[in-house]
Order: sequence, then C-alpha cells, then structure tokens
Amino acid sequence: MPPEHWIVLPTYNEADNILAMLSALRALPLSPGVLVVDDNSPDGTANLVRTYQEAHPEEPVVLLVRPQKEGLGRAYEAGFRWVLAHTPARYIYEMDADFSHAPKDVERLAQALEEADLAVGSRYVKGITVVNWPLSRILLSYGASWYVRTVIGMPVKDPTAGFVGYRRELLEAILALGAFRFRGYAFQIELKYKAYLAGGRMVEVPIVFTERMAGRSKMSSAVIWEAIWGVLWLRWRRGALRRRLRALFSPRGETPR
Repeated sequence: MPPEHWIVLPTYNEADNILAMLSALRALPLSPGVLVVDDNSPDGTANLVRTYQEAHPEEPVVLLVRPQKEGLGRAYEAGFRWVLAHTPARYIYEMDADFSHAPKDVERLAQALEEADLAVGSRYVKGITVVNWPLSRILLSYGASWYVRTVIGMPVKDPTAGFVGYRRELLEAILALGAFRFRGYAFQIELKYKAYLAGGRMVEVPIVFTERMAGRSKMSSAVIWEAIWGVLWLRWRRGALRRRLRALFSPRGETPR
C-alpha cells in the first residue's frame, strides 16, 4: 500500500545531511514517503538523493528539483502541492533536513494528528527547549513568538516552528486560497494562522530543537523584516481570510458548508 504519511523536506546545500536524514526517516515505524524539494543546490544535494534512489528503488523517496532558490515558502508550497496531487497521503509533514528536528519525533506528531488537524513540534510549549543556540538567537525567536501572539492573537506558543504535521483536508483548504504570500520564515506563521482561522484543531507537541551541526543557517535580516511586516498584513486581512477559509474547510464533527 502507498504510504499515508509523507514528509516534505526542502533542501539547499544539505549535502552533509541528506543521506543520513533519508535513512533515518525511512527507518521510522511509520514508513513514510519522503519528497525532497531541492532548490538546485550547487553542492550536489540532488545528486546524492539520486544516488539514494538508485540504491533503494523500492522506497517512496521522490526528488523535485526547482530551477533556483526562491525561499522556503515557495519550496514548501511546491512540495505540498506535489504530495496532494500525486499521493493519497492523509498526513503531510514539514521539517528541516539538518537534524534540527529529530526524525523520531515525526511519530509523536503523527500520534497527535489522530485527534488534531495540525500538530506543531513546539520549542516553547514547555519552557524553552533549544540546544546550541546563543542567547541572542533565543531572544530573537522567543520575542518573535510573543510578537505574533500579541498582534494576531493566535494561541500557539511557537508560531514560527518549522516542524509541523497537517491532516490532508486542512492543507487542501489552505492551498485552495492560492499561493503563499510570504517566501521566508513568515510563511510558517501564515500557514498556522490560516489553519487557526479555518477552525482547524491545533495542538503543540513539545520537542527539543538542536541547532544544526553541519551546513549553514539560512536566516537573514530580509527574512526577519518579512516576518515583522507579514504579521501586520495577516492581522489586517483576518476577516477576509477567515470567511474564505471557513467556506473551504469543515472541522471534523461539523456539517460541511
């Protein structure tokens, strides 16, 4: 049977991590499918994925190579749309390829999705559970979470988290609105906020986030400014987004609209 669980794994210059990550994910009891969305990495990440595919032709590991780097949001959107169009997946996950998110925690998100529509692997739902970050980075991230909750009122303690699981129906409703507005990490806020406005049931699963040991972070000042202004845009568009999303998504137990 084709897998019910699919993981979307965006990559850009992740040659140091990708083979170990694929092996770890495929070893999970869930036996998930994995879609690698590579933004034409100059370090040969895509070729390493092809090597893995040749060595394991029976495994549902798919490579989608995009022409250029356009931001994390665009990569995830392409990946989500591919999974929804080409697989019967009931549960779709996003996570980093650098082992910042522990592969074994995918199982915990899957368990949460038995009851929820969206499960967030949260760094802040039980204190601050981050390893190898300098104090400045912790303050930036935690401050951003406070800013998001204050401006848009979404009750998620880690709105910028990049380790998230979705039920298919919720993700289909969000994508039916059209392309994501934001390209950088602000799209993480956008996705969760749209899920919240749609009426999806959201839960936070505590995880330990470990800063990458290999490769380089993609954080930049442009990404930070996009998030600051993006949150204000989301607050301004709240009413219109809510109406459209409620027309597209019916939470379980409710009569379809």
